[in-house]
Amino acid sequence: MIHDLQQQFVLTDEGDVTSYLGIKIEKSIVGEKERLKLSQPHLISHILDTIVLADKRMHDTPAEPRQLLTKDCDGEQRKQSWSYRSVIGMFGYLCITRPEILFAVHQCARFSIDPKLCHEIAVKRIVRYLKRTPSDGLILTPDFTSGVTCYVDADFAGAWDKCDTQDPSSVYSRTGYVILYANCPIIWVSKLQTEVALSTTAAEYIALSQAMRDLIPFMTLVEHVSKILCIDYSIPEVQYKCTASSGFTADVYEDNRGALELANLQKLRPRTKHIALKYHHFREHVRTGKIRINAIDTREQLADIFTKPLPRDAFIYLRHKLCGW
Repeated sequence: MIHDLQQQFVLTDEGDVTSYLGIKIEKSIVGEKERLKLSQPHLISHILDTIVLADKRMHDTPAEPRQLLTKDCDGEQRKQSWSYRSVIGMFGYLCITRPEILFAVHQCARFSIDPKLCHEIAVKRIVRYLKRTPSDGLILTPDFTSGVTCYVDADFAGAWDKCDTQDPSSVYSRTGYVILYANCPIIWVSKLQTEVALSTTAAEYIALSQAMRDLIPFMTLVEHVSKILCIDYSIPEVQYKCTASSGFTADVYEDNRGALELANLQKLRPRTKHIALKYHHFREHVRTGKIRINAIDTREQLADIFTKPLPRDAFIYLRHKLCGW
């Protein structure tokens, strides 16, 4: 394959990658394992220069614990003139190496059309969090014995507010999931569901289905690449869970018992028949064993960091599992 590419293109060795599209890449050896650290210190510095803080306060979490943002239509107007949308755009790019701020950024982004003072304060909190952790980023320590894993969670109608009872979006549940390969996060998502879930089980099952739409294509990609690597570079198959001889499987972790039962049992009950059949597209993969859906304790649910503003201790614990620091 490499020989074919050399005949078609001029290839040059530029040495080790130290930066790419503004992302600082640092390689190190910890024990016997290779570690990569991805960070964006220049972007964080630019964000701190854009938003001038009135004091030196810093925060340990990017969002106020147990407090969700609403439209606040009658709320106080913003007090500062910096561009709200521009800052949200910078946050969005920063999420490439700082997945732990994704939930806080997304809930602020929802109100970019008409941001109020409470939204401005929420943005400043993210900035104060970044001010405390300006040089941190995503630390990747590959472990090829881990294969593909996926953590899925949902927050049932968490944004409901009595002031927005006529707005359907106020009762949308939030989906959060992260897909890892070799113990390294590859895809992470935090977004509102597009339909109203009628129960916690329904919200969790919808989130599970949404995650599968990314997981199944990713499984196919990893399986294909792993086969190529095993053939072209003689990498021992024992390093992969996704080889032709052993078969490819992915472990999915869900903390809701009702969603687990719906995913694993090939039947619907009267209380769950309202769940549209489009959410059963992954059942064949479960039946054949390509996807294993496992129970997990809520405290160990990595996707929890993408669905709600967590207390300090819970946030730091999950951040360490997700980002490595």
